[in-house]
Amino acid sequence: MSNRMESIYQIMVADRENKKGGIGWTTKELAEKLAMQRSNVSKDLNELVRQGKLKKSDGRPVTYHLLDSQHISSDAQVGRLFQQEKYVKSYKEDPPKKPTNHLLHSKQDVFASVIGINGSMKNAGEQAKAAILYPPKGLNCLITGPTGSGKTFFAHAMFQFARQNEVIGATKELTVFNCADYAHNPELLMSHLFGYAKGAFTGADHDKPGIIEEADQSMLFLDEIHRLPPEGQEMIFYFMDHGKYSRLGESGKNRQANVRIIGATTENPTSALLGTFLRRIPITIQLPSFEERPDAEKIDLVQVMVAQEANRIERTISLTEDVVKALIGGVTFGNIGQLKSNVQLVCARGFLNHMYHDQIDITLEDIPEGVRSGLVQIANKRQTQVSLAKLLNPKMVVHPGDSKSSIQTDSYELPYNLYDIIGDKAALLKAEGVDQEAIHHFISTDINIHLKSFYKNHGFSFQSENKLSEFVDAKVIDVTNKIYTMVVEKIGDVFQQNFLYAMSLHISSFMKKIQLGDLRYSNDNIREMVATYPEELAMAREIRLYLSEYFRLDIPQVEEDYLAVLLISLKNATIHGQIGVVVAAHGDSTATSMVEVVKKLLEVDHIAAVDMPLDMSPKIAYEKVVQAVQKVNQRSGVLLLVDMGSLATFQDRIQRETGITIRSLDMVTTPSVLEAARKASVPGNDLENIYESLKEFRGYGQLGEKSVVVPKEIKVKAILAICASGEGTAKQVKEIIVEALNQHYIHDVVVETLSIVNLTNELPKLLKEYDVVASTGVVNPNIGTPFISLEHFINSDIDELIEYLFFEQEEDAIQQDFSYETTNESVRKQACKQFISETVTFFNPDKVIDALWKMSAEMIKQFSLPDTDYSFQTNVSIHCSSMLERILLRQPLNVSESEKAEAMAWEGYPALHEFMQQLGALFQLTIPIAEEYYLSEMIRYRREDRGSV
Repeated sequence: MSNRMESIYQIMVADRENKKGGIGWTTKELAEKLAMQRSNVSKDLNELVRQGKLKKSDGRPVTYHLLDSQHISSDAQVGRLFQQEKYVKSYKEDPPKKPTNHLLHSKQDVFASVIGINGSMKNAGEQAKAAILYPPKGLNCLITGPTGSGKTFFAHAMFQFARQNEVIGATKELTVFNCADYAHNPELLMSHLFGYAKGAFTGADHDKPGIIEEADQSMLFLDEIHRLPPEGQEMIFYFMDHGKYSRLGESGKNRQANVRIIGATTENPTSALLGTFLRRIPITIQLPSFEERPDAEKIDLVQVMVAQEANRIERTISLTEDVVKALIGGVTFGNIGQLKSNVQLVCARGFLNHMYHDQIDITLEDIPEGVRSGLVQIANKRQTQVSLAKLLNPKMVVHPGDSKSSIQTDSYELPYNLYDIIGDKAALLKAEGVDQEAIHHFISTDINIHLKSFYKNHGFSFQSENKLSEFVDAKVIDVTNKIYTMVVEKIGDVFQQNFLYAMSLHISSFMKKIQLGDLRYSNDNIREMVATYPEELAMAREIRLYLSEYFRLDIPQVEEDYLAVLLISLKNATIHGQIGVVVAAHGDSTATSMVEVVKKLLEVDHIAAVDMPLDMSPKIAYEKVVQAVQKVNQRSGVLLLVDMGSLATFQDRIQRETGITIRSLDMVTTPSVLEAARKASVPGNDLENIYESLKEFRGYGQLGEKSVVVPKEIKVKAILAICASGEGTAKQVKEIIVEALNQHYIHDVVVETLSIVNLTNELPKLLKEYDVVASTGVVNPNIGTPFISLEHFINSDIDELIEYLFFEQEEDAIQQDFSYETTNESVRKQACKQFISETVTFFNPDKVIDALWKMSAEMIKQFSLPDTDYSFQTNVSIHCSSMLERILLRQPLNVSESEKAEAMAWEGYPALHEFMQQLGALFQLTIPIAEEYYLSEMIRYRREDRGSV
């Protein structure tokens, strides 16, 4: 039984109590629970029916039911459920302490206290229980979700659930390890994970156990698992497979441990983790973002978090309806982590303001402007506003002890009592005679410093990197980090801290221009200025060439001038004569919120915000705008960005009265403010040019599939995988190559599959579309690039082949002989068997290889092929193993009637048909003529030397 099939079956076992009355499971229901494709779930369900483990309804929709569904309590019954040998063996060697009725009925359920467990978190909770209770040792799993979505909290819930249900001993603790701490030092990583022996390295004067040993018979939580380097992932998946390890400095894997592993990542697992590692984690639990949760759950989250603060203060806390709305609306990119940060900040400020009262009553006046702006966000979402109005009371009152959550640990738990710090400092300042207003100011600053420092140290920089990713594609941020390394190596670390943000926005902006076909450049002032900065200009040229190669785009040479100017401006913190920017928008804090983002990202000071509440008179609004314009003016003009067209009428009047040149744009957005501030910071830019470019600004480019067109003259590199049908062996080879490419961080090479039947017609098209660097498979297309025979492919280290193709001299690679075929039959057969075992699920590799190896040897004689044609034996064996699997799964290949007739008309068809009848009889399968057609093509290519195309 495959891991996927086991997961499906175990979910059905664990959830059977919810299906009393014979309701059964639908394919859609199970697919959603396990986050799998419906086609895969359907295939596995039907296989379980064939194995006699499930029964299938006749009606619509089709439902699946467990057989013998009344009792599963004894060891023998559980053993019957899991027929696969390795699970039966493992179960006998390490049986549960008690009969396994707790698999179905957990006597305690810590998940009951998780908010949303019957709503947005239901699927996650059921997956977690199934992973923990899966006999005999549970399943390793991966928790995914955006920053701040509660992954650490959920891991602690899983651990407590395991301990409650006696899967883990009552005295055991959860071991937590943050992979980011050792991402760039595999040796240090290994010593922390597995420990080290005395003398393993300088300073190792005694044996030291690692966290694997610490977590034996318990659970290990690997946070930020995507930060594990490939070597670290390999160490972990070897341990997952074998349960054995050695300390650093020891020889042989002589130590054993039984550890359940939970990983957590904010990244896409398929791109951030090795495929070999990911396949060993059968369950992926996706946590929802805060935005995806129902409004009722958001209110419950606020209430639980406020209750935790009430427990710390040991006083009742009340919040007005508007405060709750502001807290919910203030969560823009940090999810539950950001909400918790804001709740802590609001409660701390409320405590400071009402320190000497029995109850802490928090109103809008008590909360900082940054959190208060959440009300504006709610006001812009009418449906949310209506929903919250129905759910909220005028006041939320929370008493100490109200929190129903029994899970007290998460990533954002302060390691100290902030309220003690506030109280002690207030008493100290008061004793020194400091007045109340000064005390309030000092301690407010202290609260902000404590919370910002804590969250920054825990990787939760809400106001910078996370905010940048809202505007800029992740690929652009990644390439900018690489550019920064290049620049520092050549010029030195002399740049401002906002290099990442300014360069990312600049790259994203011109990517958008290329996408829109707008490549107009004309600024003689800039060209003259950069001519006096040869070092920056040379660096700009290197950056342009690097970006052209990275994105496969033809970037105009004139872009070097603009890149050079950006480098110059980022080296010089003080630039005189900058263009000023003023943002004026209706609302209590709309303009301020946008400007704060820009200031934090770009670290600029030539920008000002004017907030205009709806009850502010036009006269006062005008006066505030004038003051802001005068403040940011540096004699180069001011750009006025407004949210309504009527405000643009201020332009002429301000210009007449102040003599300052003004240009005004309406429909202001945060990206447009970013772009305006960025361009206004560039030396040599003038107000008119910025104004004209911003009129056409449509946001920053996102690098989706259709957003950037690769010029025809720059071809994507490709590797061809060729087999008889293009469906079976070729696709298996493709998976192996893609995995190897990913491990070497080669992401700009595609692997195309091809059938020998279509080789003549399709190959010219592929050569026109791609830069084909190599090919592999059953025939050599003879296209002047390295060909790796299938025989050589499965006998070789794929990593070495990839390294030779992409990291050695290109001329040498072309001359290299990849058609090597060993004469050692046992070596060839063993390699073939290994390949089959990794690609075929439903057949015993030992039985399959013996039958296919013998048949292919007889076919060499029957069809008069050379005795030395060793690769044919490998090709046929691998092709037929895939063929048998397809037929078993009722997914055979299709061919046209004319192709069937062509196969039957071939003189060798009677002999081939006889071979197929014998093979089908051995495995009790009927082999259709469509499959025979592809085999006949393979044989004819060999006999007629049709490899040259």
